[in-house]
Amino acid sequence: MVRTDTTVEAEKKQIEIFRKMGPEKRLINSVSLAQTSRRLLAAGVRMRHPEYSDDQVRLATIRLILGDAVFAAAYPEAMELGA
Repeated sequence: MVRTDTTVEAEKKQIEIFRKMGPEKRLINSVSLAQTSRRLLAAGVRMRHPEYSDDQVRLATIRLILGDAVFAAAYPEAMELGA
């Protein structure tokens, strides 16, 4: 994959750092990154839809993560509410 936002040197250094981490530290970092990504996604939903309740933001965020088909299967009642 070609990255346009990271120099080759920076990417090599990043890989070196990840390789030095143990599996537990890599997992902790991955979970932290996923949580941050979900918070940013939810903030974007809230910015685009300031009228949404907290529950609507949560469902809209989940829908963006899962995609429409999986979301509809997992949350059919939310689809009926127009989430």
